[in-house]
Amino acid sequence: MEEFFVGKKFIVTGANAGIGETITKRLVQLGAHVFAVGRDPKKLPPAGPNLTPVCADVGDWNSYDIIKALGPVHGLVNNAGVAFIESFFDMTQEGWDKTLNINARGIVRISQAVAQNMKDAGIKGSIVNVSSTISERAIPDHTSYCASKGAVNQVTRVMSIELGKLGIRTNNVNPTVVMTKMGAKAWSDPEKSNPILSRIPLGRFAECDDVANVTLFLLSDYSTYVNGVSIPVDGGFLAS
Repeated sequence: MEEFFVGKKFIVTGANAGIGETITKRLVQLGAHVFAVGRDPKKLPPAGPNLTPVCADVGDWNSYDIIKALGPVHGLVNNAGVAFIESFFDMTQEGWDKTLNINARGIVRISQAVAQNMKDAGIKGSIVNVSSTISERAIPDHTSYCASKGAVNQVTRVMSIELGKLGIRTNNVNPTVVMTKMGAKAWSDPEKSNPILSRIPLGRFAECDDVANVTLFLLSDYSTYVNGVSIPVDGGFLAS
């Protein structure tokens, strides 16, 4: 599988931290060239022989032009995302709009640009959308986040049908809680984390590399007949 990535080009959104940063590093280590997309130029990884930082806000509809100008790539990882922790009664317009714009609408717009370039270049590429297990299992105080990830699941299915006719595959990775710096802080309270952790048969939350491993599989030629699916990376959470 490793040889597949040598010399190929990929776009990773939300590449400045957490899952996106890990996937970016892994792709570069495998010999791929990565366009690392993020909103804050100060937080983007430095340019290198196999890495090009790209400043773009995926929640902005006009980001299409920035992404399309990068030219054809072999794969896209739609990882950028935000979460507003608000109860249903306290949910704000800002929380709802930003979450849906970045987590769901952003995937559509970025994928439109990438898929168009793939189509024009005749590339049978792969698009991986980072969803979540709470697209299927609701938890309190995450109304907008749950809604956005549920939307991602359906967007992925539609993309797999329409883009599949062009040889472009679209799939989801659906992790449970991931121990990024932000995740470790957000779930450090046992009162909050234990109800989720107790339902994970493997007894731990996911690490960034757990998500990266499945993502690399979906980007590679090992998954050429995998299309339109959501792969849980959850230690058995959805099965429990």
